[in-house]
Amino acid sequence: QVQLVESGGGLVQPGGSLRLSCAASGFTLDYYAIGWFRQAPGKEREGVSCISSSDDPIYYTDSVKGRFTISRDNAKNTMYLQMNSLKPEDTAVYYCATDPLNPPMCVVSAYDYWGQGTQVTVSS
Repeated sequence: QVQLVESGGGLVQPGGSLRLSCAASGFTLDYYAIGWFRQAPGKEREGVSCISSSDDPIYYTDSVKGRFTISRDNAKNTMYLQMNSLKPEDTAVYYCATDPLNPPMCVVSAYDYWGQGTQVTVSS
């Protein structure tokens, strides 16, 4: 059974950092496309950063370029999102997602497997 469990969210001040983790079980993450998405109150879910199963290409939405980094540790079967220089507009529930078929990058409807989400709040 495919399962994704996020952790690492929380409350952070503007300019701070967080690292989100997404532990996978029931499958080998190495062979899957992975992605991080977020949904702010009253807004649609959007793709933040995604990477293909071959780790190339890598996509970042414009608003996080230079601040966020996506990665995976195949030995731990875990994916990460390092978030630096956080801004209040980054506040959202963050979700990890995977798909075995290299879907269109960061298209929400194209990913089959999702975690439960973790809240990130950026506020002073």
